Amino acid sequence: MDLVGACRVFVHVGERGSFTLGAAAAGVRQPVASRRVAALEEHLGAPLFDRAARRAQLTVFGRDMLPTARRLVALADDLGEEAERALRRPVSLAVPDLCTTLDLAHLDAEARSHGLHLDLRPVARAERRSLINAHQVRLALETVPADEAAWVVPLGLAGTHPPHTRGVRLESLRVGREHIEAPGRRVWITPEDDVPHVRDRLARVRDAVGLRPGQVVLAPSVAGALTEVLTRDDLLLCSPRQAQELSLDWLPVRDAVLERGYVLAGTDDDAGARVRAHLTGALGRCLGARTEREDDA
Repeated sequence: MDLVGACRVFVHVGERGSFTLGAAAAGVRQPVASRRVAALEEHLGAPLFDRAARRAQLTVFGRDMLPTARRLVALADDLGEEAERALRRPVSLAVPDLCTTLDLAHLDAEARSHGLHLDLRPVARAERRSLINAHQVRLALETVPADEAAWVVPLGLAGTHPPHTRGVRLESLRVGREHIEAPGRRVWITPEDDVPHVRDRLARVRDAVGLRPGQVVLAPSVAGALTEVLTRDDLLLCSPRQAQELSLDWLPVRDAVLERGYVLAGTDDDAGARVRAHLTGALGRCLGARTEREDDA
């Protein structure tokens, strides 16, 4: 039995002294109202209305039960309103500061179509973990190795010259003996990729193909790395989406598999489940993650 629904009908009928008016106020048909009251009487163990009277007249037992039924209905209404407010409360989500304004707007619009309200915080990688630890955001996208990730973003090298091949090998950056005094082109790693599963792997390939230690460099910011790319013909380690945004030409690295991985982390399991259920695809597009079609290629 729907106890709250039955009490709602009982209250409306009891206050109006009419099953017809009470049913209308409760938003149900009169036969439904009669069945609900009968079920409630059976549940409580005594009649609530005098069936011999011409109108819906409360019995003594019914008058005793009416105040408690009112409180139950009021509490149920309060619960529904509180649940609606909780669902409307924005879910604070820390995302990479590499996400573009347009991508974030599309993500927010997709969330709203599912009844989710997001408070998006674009911040650097290290700050995302700090915000979670300090309980300043409910959720955050954290970087992890690709084999642990929900979203995987391919990384390659981007520069200012149009590509003439389908990929680039790091060994092609090796400084020849005839140019021993030349500094050599550098590969810049931005703070988002300053993690062991990217940085250390790239360093191992650097050493294996004979590049100089200074040819793989950590950048303090994307803007700083981009300046070096534009002025010195260096290369930026980034995703295809980033390269497009920065008007650079992107190529995959042929002698190393370099990827960013992301998972959704946080302290709010309910919000996390809702985001995963409705926004997995939208988050992937925002991050520039590899699609299933690309995985199969």
